[in-house]
Amino acid sequence: MDLGIKGKKALLAGASAGMGKASALALAREGAEIYISARGEARLASCASEIADATGAKVVPITADHGTSEGRTALLKACPDPDILVITCSPPRFLESYREVEPEEWSQVLSTTFIGPVELMRATIDGMAKRGFGRVVNIATIGAKTTNETRLLSGAPRAALCNYTSSISKQVSRHNVAINNILPGMFHTAAIRDKFEKLAAANGTTYEIETEKWTAELAIPARRFGEPTDIGALCALLCSQYAGYIVGQNIVIDGGIVRTTF
Repeated sequence: MDLGIKGKKALLAGASAGMGKASALALAREGAEIYISARGEARLASCASEIADATGAKVVPITADHGTSEGRTALLKACPDPDILVITCSPPRFLESYREVEPEEWSQVLSTTFIGPVELMRATIDGMAKRGFGRVVNIATIGAKTTNETRLLSGAPRAALCNYTSSISKQVSRHNVAINNILPGMFHTAAIRDKFEKLAAANGTTYEIETEKWTAELAIPARRFGEPTDIGALCALLCSQYAGYIVGQNIVIDGGIVRTTF
């Protein structure tokens, strides 16, 4: 199936690993020109080479933090007129209690998970509208839809982001610009692997056993964590020529954790 995005410029912020990397790979396979960013230069360079070797696509790495104005300037200097914008980041830490969070940490998290995406969208979607094609996908979290105190640092800012994107999506949809969000549940990403490997070491178990415990505790109907490639495939579809009529949606992909009709 040809998604109709060959030759399109795709800027992916936070794409050196996990869901961002999987999305970059999926878009590269469709023939898009890829620009990826992350804060860690070594992992980013390795990711860019891996995707380029696997797909033959042009992949440009940009070492930058999209949560800062300087980082966003670097991204937009490298790719000032993207046709596709995908934004994600490493998830904030899990909490034991909401009482742990001081204002400084809220400011740091908000800069990456809310202000950064808002400013990148504000800088690019008018150009997309003028050119008559644009796709924006924020890879957020299920925590934006269903609350959990342990994921408060991730869920609360992303809930605001979902509200924002739904509002602005209505303003540009007439110009074939589609803005949507993906809300993932539990996935086998680098951050999750690090967390559960530490738990396994502390408990004298294995990564597999610890993720199985969480699968049972969360009562995930699919009885497993998801794979980043699942997110990549969905992201590519939302960036395709077929997604122009999907406007301002928050699409849950969580193995069935959320038990609501809407």
